[in-house]
Amino acid sequence: MRSKQAGITFIGWIVLLAPMAVCIYAAVRLTPIYLNYMRVAKTLEQTKSELKDAGNSTQQQVRRSIEDRLNIEGVEFPDIKDIKIARQGHAWVVSATYDDQTPMFANVSITVSFDKSVTIGSEGGE
Repeated sequence: MRSKQAGITFIGWIVLLAPMAVCIYAAVRLTPIYLNYMRVAKTLEQTKSELKDAGNSTQQQVRRSIEDRLNIEGVEFPDIKDIKIARQGHAWVVSATYDDQTPMFANVSITVSFDKSVTIGSEGGE
């Protein structure tokens, strides 16, 4: 008399592990993109804390501070030209809105959109 076997076959393992492997590979490919975003966000936050009184700051001072910090952090993308600096009342609004892309395999790639904004100074007038 035959006993009934229970378990998963090799094909079952392939079907089970293939999607997990693709997800793990995507996470590995996305890690540098998110680390770069964290450096950009850190740069903007440090610039915000450095230039607390933006009423006396010019756009060039804000841009120079961001550019110096991006160089220190080793950020190559986005470039300083991709970061928007606009006056809003007595404050500066600095926003880094950009898309980053990483290839997966063949002609498949992943695109991630980032949007980080900080307000430097007080929005109300003194």
